[in-house]
Amino acid sequence: MLTPEEKKWREERLARIKKWEEDCPWEDFIDDDKMLKIIEKKKNPDKKEILDIIARAKENALTGAMLSPEDVAALANVQDQELWEAVSEAAYWIKCKVYGNRIVLFSPLYISSPCVNNCVYCGFRNSNEAVQTKTLSLEELEEEIKMLTSMGQKRLIVVYGEHPASDYKYICKTIERIYSIKNGKGEIRRVNVNAAPLFVDEYKAVKAVGIGTYQVFQETYHHATYKKMHPKNTLKGQYKWRQFALHRALQAGVDDVAIGALFGLYDWRFELLGLLYHAMSLEKEFGVGSHTISYPRLEPAVNTPLTSNSSYLVSDEDFKKIVAIIRLMCPYTGSILTAREAPALRQEIIRKGGVSQMDAGSRIAVGGYAEMKKEHIPDKQQFVLQDTRSLDDFIYDLCKEGYLPSFCTACYREGRTGDNFMPLAKHATVKNFCIGNGILTFKEYLMDYASPKVKEIGENVIIPNYLKWLDEHVPHAAKRVRELLQEEEAGKRDQH
Repeated sequence: MLTPEEKKWREERLARIKKWEEDCPWEDFIDDDKMLKIIEKKKNPDKKEILDIIARAKENALTGAMLSPEDVAALANVQDQELWEAVSEAAYWIKCKVYGNRIVLFSPLYISSPCVNNCVYCGFRNSNEAVQTKTLSLEELEEEIKMLTSMGQKRLIVVYGEHPASDYKYICKTIERIYSIKNGKGEIRRVNVNAAPLFVDEYKAVKAVGIGTYQVFQETYHHATYKKMHPKNTLKGQYKWRQFALHRALQAGVDDVAIGALFGLYDWRFELLGLLYHAMSLEKEFGVGSHTISYPRLEPAVNTPLTSNSSYLVSDEDFKKIVAIIRLMCPYTGSILTAREAPALRQEIIRKGGVSQMDAGSRIAVGGYAEMKKEHIPDKQQFVLQDTRSLDDFIYDLCKEGYLPSFCTACYREGRTGDNFMPLAKHATVKNFCIGNGILTFKEYLMDYASPKVKEIGENVIIPNYLKWLDEHVPHAAKRVRELLQEEEAGKRDQH
């Protein structure tokens, strides 16, 4: 339960949030009744309509346009298995057309788990005394970073609870510390953030320390379900405050923002439309869509019954549909498939869903990387991970199927973010950077961290194959990549 100090902080912040909602400059872009009517109207789409939508989605890969809500609802209502195969093939084609056949790798780092909220589905809710919460000291954080960099990781998504101990000042302090840590040849080059919604001045402070993407999930877009899951008079209970979290981030100058929904709280078809309307609103107001879209499913958590008994739990088959539709729906966005899912399903969805980013070697207990030998520490985790493969084993599995593992942070380091990045993604030219920079970061991994089996397949198969692709498609880039590879072999790092 909350201490008097925590209650005071929550109440003062809640009053500020309610005042902001009264003056909110944007109109609610979620119309529940309208969305449900669209889903019902498109309940029985015919084959020609679906094939036309697929063709239009492939055309959109070259222009950055999104499908309409009616298109997405029609796809979500497809029952014919042959049509689903066509959707999956199109999803993979679009992903390769935009980003190339590479998978960007990252790890989540839970830095602080105490939270003043009491969300029904969350293991870290403040009323759940079965889970131990913790905020890392800067010294403990450094140990986590040393473990992550010793595995070869270069990209993080750092995760914080909503709590006075992990306010925006703490977020800034921890990100600055992460960037400052060097571990031999290892370092973290891009820190993305998953944290509570902030005020504009707070976002400006976080931007100033060099964050990558700021990520806020609406969890559910359905108003009544949102209200049910997030108790009244909690900070997260304010729907509009959270709905426009990323509008405020962009208003503050944050370059890249990321949306997501927690599938399993309400009808997955409705949540898909919610994500689309969210992306459309960002485009309308700022001309910059969501940098990534995430689609986590409810996973079991200690003393959290809803995670197992929700009437809206998503099956594996429907989950594969969700991922593929998101790729057709919003072709330019990064698609994040997390270690919540089992290894075999993840491998299948890479090809069937057009996934572009995945976490690997993940631990989600606060302080979990210091205890890497423990796959699970349930009483310290928000939920249970299904994929606990090591980073090296994960990379080997990618290589066996011909993908290019990438730790690329070049766009971030070269200033290709926000409205400088979007035209490249929307016109399917960003892959000309992605493949070359992916090769360079993978080469670093092979030289500094890889096991013998990964080094063999990486040096003899993967890098030659992708250099050949560059030779055929972007020959001037191929020449430069070869020069930079030689510099890496001579000891240089962070080449892009």
